[in-house]
Amino acid sequence: MTDRVLVCGGAGYIGSTVCNELLKSGRQVIVVDNFCNGHREAIPAGCEVVTGDIRDTACLDAVLERYKPQACLDFAAFIEVGKSMEDPGSFFDNNSFGTLNLLRALVRHGVDKFVFSSTAAVYGQPDLVPISEDASLKPTNAYGESKLLVERMLEWFGRIHGLRSARLRYFNAAGNTPERGEDHVPESHLIPIMMQVALGQRPQAYIFGTDYDTADGTCVRDYVHILDLASAHILALEALEKRESLVYNLGNGHGFSVREIIESMRRVTGRPVPVAEGPRRDGDPAILVASSERIKTELGWKPKYADIDSIVASAWEWRSRHPNGYGS
Repeated sequence: MTDRVLVCGGAGYIGSTVCNELLKSGRQVIVVDNFCNGHREAIPAGCEVVTGDIRDTACLDAVLERYKPQACLDFAAFIEVGKSMEDPGSFFDNNSFGTLNLLRALVRHGVDKFVFSSTAAVYGQPDLVPISEDASLKPTNAYGESKLLVERMLEWFGRIHGLRSARLRYFNAAGNTPERGEDHVPESHLIPIMMQVALGQRPQAYIFGTDYDTADGTCVRDYVHILDLASAHILALEALEKRESLVYNLGNGHGFSVREIIESMRRVTGRPVPVAEGPRRDGDPAILVASSERIKTELGWKPKYADIDSIVASAWEWRSRHPNGYGS
C-alpha cells in the first residue's frame, strides 16, 4: 500500500474530503495549499500541513525532500468556468503551468504515482450522451482547456519518465459530509448558491439560459456526491500499484436540469427559492451526463448517492448548521 501521500489543494472542497478518506485508510497525508480558495478548518486533523503553491519550485522540492511521499493527488486548480472566460491566462498559469511544475518536481524526487483531478469540461459540447471516456476532447471554455493540457502532459510524462497516472474526469461534484462542506468565495456553484437563497443570504438565484435544446430549456448536468468522488480516488490510487495509466469519468449517469435542481432544493429545505432568468454564459454546454461504466467495471466503483434529493439533503444538512460556511 502507498503509505505517504502528498495532496495539493487539500484544503479545498474535494481535496479535504479525500484527505479524510485517505487518513481513514491508514495513510499519512501531507497537504500543500496556498489557501487562496481553501479553508484551513476543512483539513482533517492528522494531516501534515504546508502553506505553499504548486508554482513554487523551492517549496515543492522542500516538501518532497522532507516527507518523501510515494504518490501525489492534485486538486490545486482554479475551477470557475465563467471566470476562465474572462481571465484565461490565470487558469493556464495555475492549472496548466502549476501542474507542470508539480509534475517535474515529482519526477525529480522519484514519485511515480499521480492522481489528477480533471473535469467533464474537457469534452465540451458532446456528440453523444451519456459521455464515454473515448468521446472527442474539445473544450468550450478555458477551464476545460487548462485541464486537458495537463492530461496531455501526463501521457508524455508516463511514456518518458514512467509516471503512473489516473485522470479522473468529474462531472458536477455536490453534497457535503457532516464534518465539512462546500464554501467558495465568491460562490459560483448552483447548489450552494441556492442554499444561500434559502437562508435569505441572497435575494434570488439565476438561471443562465432557458433556450437550450433540453426538456425544460435549461442546462442538464450529472451530479456526483463528494464521498463517491473520494472513494474513486482511493480506488484509483490503489490501482496505480499495478496499472500505468487510467482515465475515468466520475458521474451518476443521470442528468438533472437547473430547474429540477431548484425544485429539489425547495423540497428538501421546505423554503422558497426565488429565481430570475438571464442569458446563457459563454462556454456552457447544454448537456453533460457521464457514462461511468469503465470505472465500475474495472475498479468496482459504485456511487452510493444516486438520487438528487439525497445529494441536496446532505448539502443542506451541513450548510444549515454553518450558514456562513467556514466563516461561522
